[in-house]
Amino acid sequence: MASSSTAHGSASTAHISSTAAAAAAGSTTMATTHSALPPAVPQPERRREQRARPHGWVHFAAGGVAGMCGAIVTSPLDVVKTRLQSDLFRPVTSPRSTAAAASAARSSGAFSQTRRLAYHFVETAQLLRTIATREGPRALFRGLGPTLLGAVPARSINFYTYGNGKVFLAEHLNGGKESPAVHLGAAALAGIVTATATNPIWVVKTRLQLEASAAERSLETARNAAVGRHASSSGAAPAASRSLSTSALAATSAMRGASLQKSFFAGSNPSVPRSSSTQMVLHIVRSEGIPGLYRGMSASYLGVVEGTIQWVLYEKLKRWESKSEGEEKRQGLRTTIGAAGTAKLIASLITYPHEVLRTRMRQQPSPGEVAKYTSLRKTIVCVWRDEGAAALYGGLSAHLLRVVPNAAIMFSVYELALWLAAPPPS
Repeated sequence: MASSSTAHGSASTAHISSTAAAAAAGSTTMATTHSALPPAVPQPERRREQRARPHGWVHFAAGGVAGMCGAIVTSPLDVVKTRLQSDLFRPVTSPRSTAAAASAARSSGAFSQTRRLAYHFVETAQLLRTIATREGPRALFRGLGPTLLGAVPARSINFYTYGNGKVFLAEHLNGGKESPAVHLGAAALAGIVTATATNPIWVVKTRLQLEASAAERSLETARNAAVGRHASSSGAAPAASRSLSTSALAATSAMRGASLQKSFFAGSNPSVPRSSSTQMVLHIVRSEGIPGLYRGMSASYLGVVEGTIQWVLYEKLKRWESKSEGEEKRQGLRTTIGAAGTAKLIASLITYPHEVLRTRMRQQPSPGEVAKYTSLRKTIVCVWRDEGAAALYGGLSAHLLRVVPNAAIMFSVYELALWLAAPPPS
């Protein structure tokens, strides 16, 4: 019995030994085979090329260049937008006609209001042609000096404050990660700083762009008053006098048309008042004091909401576009243009009435008239009561035609400048 157990153990030991030997032989064979193969070629690491974060001053310079490019390209539409926003664009009528028009505007339905807003696109084209014909092509660039003087520092301050603000907020409040809350805080801070620093420049720009309209309105008011006094003192005019007046009016219109056509090609109409930026600043300070340079500040702070919405949407749309085409894809020009234009369009549609309110508060009252738009609340009430809700969207067509391409140009130049100025990856 013992001998059989010993024999069985010996057989098991022999079997294990043979198995170990076979395994060792296999390992030796695999090692020999692997040693015979050529060494593996290391695969290049596929990673997105990332540049280092640009210096803080780069945001300031890039924002200034971007603002300058956008302002120059879209200046004619900015002039048209300002005039459509102002009540100086409305024709002068008698108080009874004005009251009737205001009552009709308030009682009109939603369809009429929408149709009126849609007609603003037609008005934009008509006003572009009218300004170029009556005042000369250079009138389409009225206020460009203050615009550049305002746009360059405004965009520099805005982009600098936002670019560095989101880095500061992310590192100190969110563990170094960007988020919509970080973008929201940085955008609000940038808007408040920019509005406070540049409001005097925009007041001067608005006054310069409305100068010709204000002069024409004052002249038309005086003419209507003179005609009314003459009609009340002399009674009904004879038919011959009416015929003579009609002929004289036709001749005057023909002469005016010829002179306007000449002025279109000559440059600017000499009969239209022209003030320089310095003259306008001195006029505002003399007539209204230093606070006159800060008119519309409350509406400007209300406009901070627009910039905040725009920045948050822009950052979100950029991330969505990158994720939809893969994390490896670098942000391109098409992504920047699409995100910037869409963000500006949505933000403008939501917050546009503040633009009208700001223009009304900044415009100078006509000679002999008491300032009507003295506070934000009073301006809202006056516009709504006298002109209807659609007046809060006056100039929307020219505004959208200007700000959407302007935003696309600005953000494209800004992102390109940041990319060029950023240190290359090590």
